[in-house]
Amino acid sequence: MLYQSANPHGGDRYGRAVELDFSVNTNPLGTPPAVVRAVERTAGELCRYPDPCCRELTAALAAREGVAADRILCAGGAAELIYAYCAAIRVEKALLTEPAFSEYAAALEAAGSRAVYARLEEEEGFALTERFLETLEGTDCGAVFLCNPNNPTGRLIEPALLEEIGTVCRRRGLRLFVDECFLELSGDGRSLSNRLEEWPGLFLLRAFTKSYGMAGLRLGYCLSGDGVLLREMSRRAQPWNVSLPAQAAGVAALEDTSFLEEARRLIGEERPRLAAGLEALGLAVCPSQANYLLLKSGRELFVPLLERGILIRDCANYRGLGNGWYRVAVKKREENRRLLEALAEILKK
Repeated sequence: MLYQSANPHGGDRYGRAVELDFSVNTNPLGTPPAVVRAVERTAGELCRYPDPCCRELTAALAAREGVAADRILCAGGAAELIYAYCAAIRVEKALLTEPAFSEYAAALEAAGSRAVYARLEEEEGFALTERFLETLEGTDCGAVFLCNPNNPTGRLIEPALLEEIGTVCRRRGLRLFVDECFLELSGDGRSLSNRLEEWPGLFLLRAFTKSYGMAGLRLGYCLSGDGVLLREMSRRAQPWNVSLPAQAAGVAALEDTSFLEEARRLIGEERPRLAAGLEALGLAVCPSQANYLLLKSGRELFVPLLERGILIRDCANYRGLGNGWYRVAVKKREENRRLLEALAEILKK
């Protein structure tokens, strides 16, 4: 838990009167009913330790991903895997983009590594461009961290560019960490899972948190062709880090094949509608292919919205952004409408 420090992330609705939480980018449909039932079934088994090898869950993931089970490592959330990864690779320096998820840098610092940054430009909609290849060719970093789609911008990396990045990293012997936690909700994103055997330094991060609305259970996993790395990461976690309810929930989620399709359809309809509504209010909105939108405002929005029971993500603490930047999740139409109405009321004053 956090100890005597502020929460740097979204979702901190505790101790606040929050009716609508737009600060976290979980599935707008919530949690699949099958997952809830699976968790309920474990209530009478809580006296048991969970399977420390996550056998059933790993087998289900292997079948879903089309990879061998020994290419998978599960954990109590994606964040735990980020910290284990950084501790295991022990590089002197790692290359990150800015803005990006802050836990990469925090985990590197905790492992005694240093983060070096490649800036994404606001004028280009924070897109990763081919200039990054030049940065890669000249870097003396041992690892590269990318998020696809990026958090908080929602921008996907062009598939051809991602392939070139992987090729350069392989040729130069750089480790490539790609966070794909939001990929399943992006609709048109492409995973690098088919490159695991070709690129031994490739590491893919996934989570049930966002895709299946399981933030409260904490369940993540990673894919890698480097068995030595996965063993090193496993050594840095306690044996029962994936709870019995979380394992059961993961298996149930993977069996619900229609849930993600329905969510992607909803997001595909509501994201442009919400973006247009925000722009109509005079807010600058970053182009997004994910289930969230990054926006810029000349007026303070966080506190006035919170006074109306709506929580959004203040992105002032993102490196490369600052005051005036906010992120909102794409939710169901009625919820999005309420957000737009509240913003219209605030911006008219």
